[in-house]
Amino acid sequence: MKAVHFGAGNIGRGFVGLLLHQGGYRLVFSDVAASLVDAINAADRYTVHEVGEGGEDTVVTDFRAINSAERPEELVDEIATANVVTTAVGPTILRFVAPHIVAGLALRNPSSPPLQIMACENAINATDLLRDEIVALAGDGWDGLASRAVFANTAVDRIVPAQPEGGGVDVTVEPFFEWAIERLPFGEDPPNIPGAHFVDDLGPYIERKLFTVNTGHAATAYFGAQAGVESIADALADASIAARVSAALEETSALLAAKHGLDPASLADYRATILQRFRNAALPDTVWRVGRQPLRKLSRHERFTGPAAEAAERGLGVDALVAAMGAALAFDDEEDAQSVDLQRMLREQGAAEFTEAVTGLEPGHPLFPRVEAVVAARQAELAPEDG
Repeated sequence: MKAVHFGAGNIGRGFVGLLLHQGGYRLVFSDVAASLVDAINAADRYTVHEVGEGGEDTVVTDFRAINSAERPEELVDEIATANVVTTAVGPTILRFVAPHIVAGLALRNPSSPPLQIMACENAINATDLLRDEIVALAGDGWDGLASRAVFANTAVDRIVPAQPEGGGVDVTVEPFFEWAIERLPFGEDPPNIPGAHFVDDLGPYIERKLFTVNTGHAATAYFGAQAGVESIADALADASIAARVSAALEETSALLAAKHGLDPASLADYRATILQRFRNAALPDTVWRVGRQPLRKLSRHERFTGPAAEAAERGLGVDALVAAMGAALAFDDEEDAQSVDLQRMLREQGAAEFTEAVTGLEPGHPLFPRVEAVVAARQAELAPEDG
C-alpha cells in the first residue's frame, strides 16, 4: 500500500505520516522546500519523539520525498498508483495541491479502487475545500474522474511544536493525538490508520477540537504575549492567564452543548485534558509560534469569531472570547507578516471598517459592537500621545 502526503513538515512527519506508516503504507512526501526534501531523501529512517508523560520513541522507515515544484510529473505518477492521499499544508495552500491530484486521477487505472483523499488541516471541512478545487480544475472532465476518488473530512489534533536545533528530520511531539475521520465516504473499505477513529457525524468532533484546542491554544498565546511571557506552559502557570483562557473555553463549551447536544460534564473533562496538554513543559512551544497569523485566526469562521458569533446569536456569554480577541489585536511580532499587517490596519482604518474587514461580521450582527469596542480600545493604545 502507498500513501502520498502533501506537506513534509513536522506535522506531516510526526503525526499523519507516522500513523500512515503504522498502518502499513509506504510513504511518499511531497513538498516544495528543497532542503527538506533533500534531508528526507538522505535518511533511511527518522524518529518521532513523544515528550511528556507516557511518551515513547517510534522509528519511521520506508519513505521518500518529491519536490513537487521541480518534479511534478514524478509526483503525479505516484498519485496515480497510490491508495491514499493526505495533506497538512494549511487550508490556503490546498489550491496548489489540487492540480497534482487532478493529473494523477486522469492517469489512474479506472479499475483500481478509488483514491482515498483526506485533507488534515486546522479548518472545518477542509477536504470539501480541496474537493471543490479539484472539481473546478477538472471542469467538464470531472464526470469521467469522479469514480476514481473518494473524499472524507477529518478532524486532527496533535501539538507539534517548533523543533530543537540539530534534530535533522526527527520530530518531537506530544503523546496525545486524535484523528477523527468521516466513515460513510469509504463504505466497506476504510483506510487502515491505527489510532484513528471513524465517525458518522464529524461536525461535532471538528468544532469541539477547533473551539477548544485551537481557541484555547491561541488565547493562551495572545494573553501570554500581552503579559510578556515567552512559553505556552509558562503562560498557563500564571493563574490570571489560566483563568481567562478557561473562561473563554467555558463559553465555547456552552455553545457546543447548545448546538450539538454534547454533554457538559464530558466537555469539562475535555477542557481539563486540553489545558493539561498545554501545560506540558517538555514541549518547547512559544507564544510567538502559536500566535502567528492573527488575521487568519480572527477571521469569520475561525477559532474566535466563529464560536463567539454563534454564541452571541444564541444569547450566550461571549465576554471571555471578546477579551481574547482584544488580546489578539495586541499581538505585535515584527517577524510575522500578518501581525505587521494587523497593526498597520489598526492604525489606518476606522474601528467599524477594521472589524468588518478582519472578522467578516456585518454591522448588524449582535457580536459586532462588542468587537468594535475592543478594536477601538486597541486603536486608542496605538494613537500617538497629544503634544
